[in-house]
Amino acid sequence: MKQYVIDQLRETDYDKIRSYLDANTEKAPLDGVYRVMLPQELYTDLQHEHASCQPYYFSVNLSLRELQIEWLVRSLQVIRCGCIAYATRPQRDFIIDFGDKMLEELDLRL
Repeated sequence: MKQYVIDQLRETDYDKIRSYLDANTEKAPLDGVYRVMLPQELYTDLQHEHASCQPYYFSVNLSLRELQIEWLVRSLQVIRCGCIAYATRPQRDFIIDFGDKMLEELDLRL
């Protein structure tokens, strides 16, 4: 899986990140997994065409020692479709910026 990983979290880092994710993302059914909706303006042409598969999101997985931000853009409606794919460069930039902005807002120095 292609992803942005932040490791060696301290317990205080984990608590801050969890609070941030609870407030700014959608919780998935699994503990420690969050969904971040991708802005429509970043959808690919195929993702725009697949209205029934929208909205699209990327997953954030938080554990005590690590934060994983996946680069796979998923559909909230279906599990398999051609519109589900690894992030394009603009989508990937958005995903990385999400992680960097979170660390900056939380004043975490990892």
